[in-house]
Amino acid sequence: MPSFDIASSVDLQTLDNAINTVKKEIINRFDFKNSPVKIELNKKDYVVNLEVESDMKMKQVIDIIISRGVKQGIDANAFDFSKDAYPSGKTVKKEVPVRNGLKQEDAKKIVKLIKDSGFKVQAAIMDDIVRVTAKKIDDLQEVIAKCRNAGLEVPLQFTNMKS
Repeated sequence: MPSFDIASSVDLQTLDNAINTVKKEIINRFDFKNSPVKIELNKKDYVVNLEVESDMKMKQVIDIIISRGVKQGIDANAFDFSKDAYPSGKTVKKEVPVRNGLKQEDAKKIVKLIKDSGFKVQAAIMDDIVRVTAKKIDDLQEVIAKCRNAGLEVPLQFTNMKS
C-alpha cells in the first residue's frame, strides 16, 4: 500500500548556516555599528539566544533571522518568537526555540484534519511523525495538498513516499 510520512524537522547544519549568515550580515550593517549584538545557537536544545541593545534592534534581528532562514530553506514557522524579550541590564535578551519534530498535540491536529476531510486514507501517529497510508497514490497527494493549505502553524515536510 502506498504511504508517506508527515514530519516537522529542521536540519541542524542548515540552521547553523543560517545563523552564521545572520551574524555576518549584522556585522556589515551600518545601523548595528558599535552596538552589542550576540546571537548564539544552542545546537543541543535547538534554541537561538539573542542579546541586543533595544527592542527596535531586536525586531530587526528577528526580521533578518526569518529572511535568512527562508533563503536557506527553513520554514519561517520553525522559529517560535512567541516568548517576549526581557531586559537584562543595558541589553534586551530573547530565547527563540526552533521547532524540531512534531509535538503530540500538533500530530493530533493533523490526524483530525485528515480524518475530517473524508479521504479514504489511514493516518497513524508514530513518535514524532504521522504515517499516512492509502490504496491509491492520488489520495495521498490530495492529503498533502490539504495539509499544505490548512494553515497549520507548524512547518511540515512530506517524506518517505512509498508506492
